[in-house]
Amino acid sequence: MRQVKMPGQPVLERVIVYIDGFNLYFGIRSSGFGRYLWLDLCAFSKSLLRPGQTLVAVRYFTSCISGPEAKRKRQAAYLDALRTLDQSLLSMAYGNYQLTPFKCNHCGGESDVPNEKQTDVNIAVRMLADAFSNLFDIALLVSADSDLCPAVSTIRRLFPDKRIVACFPPGRASKELASVVSARYTIGRAKLKDNQFPPVVETAGGFRLQKPALWDEPEYQRPH
Repeated sequence: MRQVKMPGQPVLERVIVYIDGFNLYFGIRSSGFGRYLWLDLCAFSKSLLRPGQTLVAVRYFTSCISGPEAKRKRQAAYLDALRTLDQSLLSMAYGNYQLTPFKCNHCGGESDVPNEKQTDVNIAVRMLADAFSNLFDIALLVSADSDLCPAVSTIRRLFPDKRIVACFPPGRASKELASVVSARYTIGRAKLKDNQFPPVVETAGGFRLQKPALWDEPEYQRPH
């Protein structure tokens, strides 16, 4: 529900941040910012706020990969680190990571290519549900996925007082999404650098989670 204005107290605009996990990951990775993948999503989301705004929820959308094993372990460590954050603020929703048959036109070789499914649908449905439940005044959408355009357009048409701001990951943008949001913003290196987990994160059970060493290696610092 919308906050009740108290005498002499300004009403803060309620903000929900919706994070497209793979879109953000590949934007950071392709920009050569791999050392900043160990990102504290709650601190990062709070850093996006402006004066007069309050963060009411961070919604993270991703899919669990099944392999290769080294990548699976890096993702698992990061997801476990996220679970140490305030779970009344941060929620995580999972899609599917499916293998799709692929045949090379050049060599004729066949292999299975992993593809993420359902994330855009999960984001769209949750944004619409939150808008109908009047849970936000401003939605910050951390993605450059043009498949989200119909949901954004629908929310803005049905709720003209609500604003949706596209926060494009580094190195990513969408003209289609930019044309339907209220405003757009590109996430820079400083936002990532200033909102990292410590190198070692301790869980409630005393287990120590370490930032994946590979993310600090030179290959993760080269744009591609």
